[in-house]
Amino acid sequence: MNIGSFLEVVVFVSAILSILLILLQQRGASLGAGFGSSGELYTTRRGLEKSLFIATVVCVVIFVLSILGLLLIPA
Repeated sequence: MNIGSFLEVVVFVSAILSILLILLQQRGASLGAGFGSSGELYTTRRGLEKSLFIATVVCVVIFVLSILGLLLIPA
């Protein structure tokens, strides 16, 4: 297994994990928010929500770095 195929696996796994982590995050958007009237205040992330956010950021950074690695490695 060479570095190119390893990076392809990393890209695939990090892409799937990023999608799942993004979909797991919840944002307090009700039906009224779609029309511009959101009655909720912004609160800070705590607990599991904060951990999920950090994991999403780390996974997306890994995804981007592995894509850049694939671009820089000659075929």
